Amino acid sequence: MTEVILEAKDLKKHYPIRSGVVRRTTGHVKAVDGVSFELRAGETLGIVGESGCGKSTLGRLLMRLEDPTEGSILFDGVDMASAGRSEMRRLRRDIQIVFQDPYTSLNPRKTVGDIIGEPFDIHPDVVPRKGRKRRVQELLEQVGLSPEHINRYPHQFSGGQRQRIGIARGIALNPKVLVCDEPVSALDVSVQAQVINVMERLQDELGLAYVFIAHDLSVVRHISDRVAVMYLGKIAEIGTDAEIYERSTHPYTRALLSAVPVPDPTTRGTREQIPLQGDVPSPANPPSGCRFHTRCWKAKEICSLEEPALIDRPDLGGSHRSACHFAEEVMMTTSRKG
Repeated sequence: MTEVILEAKDLKKHYPIRSGVVRRTTGHVKAVDGVSFELRAGETLGIVGESGCGKSTLGRLLMRLEDPTEGSILFDGVDMASAGRSEMRRLRRDIQIVFQDPYTSLNPRKTVGDIIGEPFDIHPDVVPRKGRKRRVQELLEQVGLSPEHINRYPHQFSGGQRQRIGIARGIALNPKVLVCDEPVSALDVSVQAQVINVMERLQDELGLAYVFIAHDLSVVRHISDRVAVMYLGKIAEIGTDAEIYERSTHPYTRALLSAVPVPDPTTRGTREQIPLQGDVPSPANPPSGCRFHTRCWKAKEICSLEEPALIDRPDLGGSHRSACHFAEEVMMTTSRKG
């Protein structure tokens, strides 16, 4: 087993709801509410779920761009959640982020050379000043861009090229972990494939570990070693890509998979369709018990009374974990359908 490089333990982020003239706190939006997982060196952990489930907030917590309400984030044995500014400055050399929107994540007033070289201003000991231009040109080449583009501005590039610039900035300090917050969701499908190929090549060359946040299940399956499915601030199911996509045990995961478009028209009518009823509950007032029970066709009385724990289930095999009272029954249904 590869060493665990990043570990989240019972991570929570609750935003206060303020109202009235004195702005009194009247409640909390539970964006992330008790998330735990491990990331091993060199692997890709995909995080999927509907909009508003807490994926991006989780990514910002892992970078300490947001301070957690509770919980710990262990990176190389150091708790980032309680680390001071100087300690975080050192840790951020090894954990970087690629943002979702390549049109707003790059400063339009800076050249590409300045954008990619900015990490060297913050960490001047990484590359000598005289060698920075050459290093930036090497980074451009690594992501498939011409080193001659070093003096151009972001508006002179396409969306896919801008995202490559963001990736080049992310790997400038030779990090161990790259948090990717929906890095291809704003791109055309053909461009998505090109960017994903660049990321996979860089992972092989540099030994990177990815936390890959996305809502496109097809993209996640292509790049991920393991997948975590989030619903309303919690992880509903986590396992290898085969366990999640072929032997899913949570009704919510099953519903997500049934919504993935099928390219082969001859098989479209043969696949199980699981339409979800109702809207996603408010994270400010989540349901009691299992948070998915208000939309789940498998729900029984225990689901509204007792919250299922995300635990290792030896009966499911491997590292498969599922937060469902009826995980084994759902898996058996999946096997019969398959």
